[in-house]
Amino acid sequence: MERRTTTPRPGWQRTVEEQGIVYPLTRHPDGSLRPYWDESAYYVFTLDEIEALEETVEELHDMCLAAAGHIVAKDRLADLGITDPRVAAAVTEAWHRRAELPSLYGRFDLRYDGTGPAKLLEYNADTPTSLVEAASAQWFWMEDRFPGADQWNSLHERLVEAWRTQAPLLAPGSPLHFAHSSADELGEDLMTVAYLKETAEQAGLDTEWLSMEEIGWDTLSGRFVDNQLRFIRGIFKLYPWEWLTTDAFAGHVLDTLDNGGGTGSTLWIEPAWKMLLSNKALLAILWELYPGHPNLLPAHLDGPRELASAPGYVAKPLLGREGEGVTVHEPGAPAVLRDEPCCYQQLAPLPAFDGNHVVLGAWVVRNEAAGLGIRESSGLITDEYARFLPHVIL
Repeated sequence: MERRTTTPRPGWQRTVEEQGIVYPLTRHPDGSLRPYWDESAYYVFTLDEIEALEETVEELHDMCLAAAGHIVAKDRLADLGITDPRVAAAVTEAWHRRAELPSLYGRFDLRYDGTGPAKLLEYNADTPTSLVEAASAQWFWMEDRFPGADQWNSLHERLVEAWRTQAPLLAPGSPLHFAHSSADELGEDLMTVAYLKETAEQAGLDTEWLSMEEIGWDTLSGRFVDNQLRFIRGIFKLYPWEWLTTDAFAGHVLDTLDNGGGTGSTLWIEPAWKMLLSNKALLAILWELYPGHPNLLPAHLDGPRELASAPGYVAKPLLGREGEGVTVHEPGAPAVLRDEPCCYQQLAPLPAFDGNHVVLGAWVVRNEAAGLGIRESSGLITDEYARFLPHVIL
C-alpha cells in the first residue's frame, strides 16, 4: 500500500460532476472551498493485498450476520437502543424472514496500512454513501490515467445483478420507488440514490423517483402513496431506519410493513433487520463473540474498562454518521462515561501517509466483497471534511 502524488486531469471538476459527483468541493469552516474528490494523489495496492482484504471483508460480513443472529436469539435488541416493542418485533420478524428480505449493500470502514491485519472501525450497513465515487468516478479516472491497470471495483456489475436477483421479491406490475430526503443540501444522498436507481433500471426494473417528504398517506386505503397518488408497493430509501421508526408516520410504517411473504403493503429496502448491523453496539457484541480476533478492536458498551489506561479509546454514539459525536480519549486520560449510549472502542489511530490520515471503505454487495473507496482526513476522525482519493492495483 503506497500513496503517490500526481497532477489532476485538466478540467477534472467538470469531468467528475458529469459522472455524478455534483459535490466535488467541500466548504470548510474558514469559508474556503477545497476538493472533496481529490485526484492530486492516489493509492497503489498489490494484488496480494487486495485479495487478503477481500477475504477479510467477507469474513467480517459473516461474523456480523452471526452477531445479528445472536442479538435476536438472546433478545439483546435493548443493547442497540431498540426498546419500542413494535420496532423490536418488526426487526425480529425481518431477521427470521431475511431470505425473503435480502440485504443490498453495505460499507465496512477499516484501519489498514499494508503491514498488518485490517481492523474493523465500523459497519455502515443501512445508509452508506460515497458509492458514486467508489463505483463510477474512480473507475473512469483509472481508465484515463492508468489504462490497462486494475482496481478493486466490481460494484456496478454486482449491484445490477443484485437487483436482478431481488426482482422476483417485488410486487408485480408496480414500480420500485427510490427516495432520499430533500434536506440533503450537498446532493450526495440524491446522487447516491440516482445511481442505485440507474443500476436497478439496468437490471430491467421499472423505477420511479420521489423525496421522502413527498411520500403521502391515503387515509381511505390505509396505504402510502407517491406524488401521483399511486400505491407504494416497494421503495428503496436512503433514510435511516431509526428515523423511519420515530417520525410522525412511524406507526403507519409498522402497520403496513411488508416484512417478507407479501404480508404487508409496502416493502422497504434496506429491510428492517439491517438495524441490527447499522449500530455501533455491534462492535462490542462482535468482541464478545470473537475476543482477540485479528480483525477486531476491543470494544465495550458499559464503559472503556481497561482501554482507558492503554492504548486509549474512542467513544462512539450507537447511531450517527460522518464521525458525528465521536470523541478520542488518549491513553492515561480519566475515563469518561457519556450520558448517551455509546460504544467504547480501543483507540487505533488511523495510519498517516504524507501526513494524511486514511480509512478504507470496503464495500459488500449482497454477501460478497465488491470494491474499495478511500477517504483521507486531516485529523483522527473521518468527518464531513474528509477527501476521497482513487486507487489502482499495480
